[in-house]
Amino acid sequence: MKRIVLASNNAGKVREFQRLFAPLHIEIVPQGDLGVPEAEEPHVTFLENALAKARHASTLTGMPALADDSGICVSALNGAPGVYSARYAGPPKSDERNNLKLLDALSGVADRRAFYYAVLVMVRHGDDPRPLIAEGRLDGEILLAPRGEGGFGYDPLFYLSALGNTVAELTPEEKNPISHRGRALASLLARMAEEGQV
Repeated sequence: MKRIVLASNNAGKVREFQRLFAPLHIEIVPQGDLGVPEAEEPHVTFLENALAKARHASTLTGMPALADDSGICVSALNGAPGVYSARYAGPPKSDERNNLKLLDALSGVADRRAFYYAVLVMVRHGDDPRPLIAEGRLDGEILLAPRGEGGFGYDPLFYLSALGNTVAELTPEEKNPISHRGRALASLLARMAEEGQV
């Protein structure tokens, strides 16, 4: 089985990627299992942060590395929280506190449009001059209060009108194909197939 280090220690992301890659007989190994510390994410774009994380994990392990940078962009907040989605409410990282801050920021705001965005970067080695890059997007709106027990991040607030559910109300089987990360992964896997990587 091929092994790829995932440049994340986020348990929700680890589970999601492991499920998505398992049918391809690719083992996704979280970087924490290999003693890799989290990379700095100083950039203002998802792409730059994902590339920095992938190079960091690959350089320290000598393995191919996969990184994503993703978040939620809210129209009425000029795209915020954006790249700061995971740490929107400040340290320590907390989905619950991030959700409360977002609700507070949108208090009294009628325009609740938002989208989840993900960019995936895979490098074959730390100095890979031609990383594989893919992106995905899922449009929805922010509810006034959370609904659902599944998912992670902003999923309990992120409502999909076409389905009548929040992302947190979907099963993994329903969520994975349509999620921003699932869409980015489908694009990445197509690129990997073109490159003979899968």
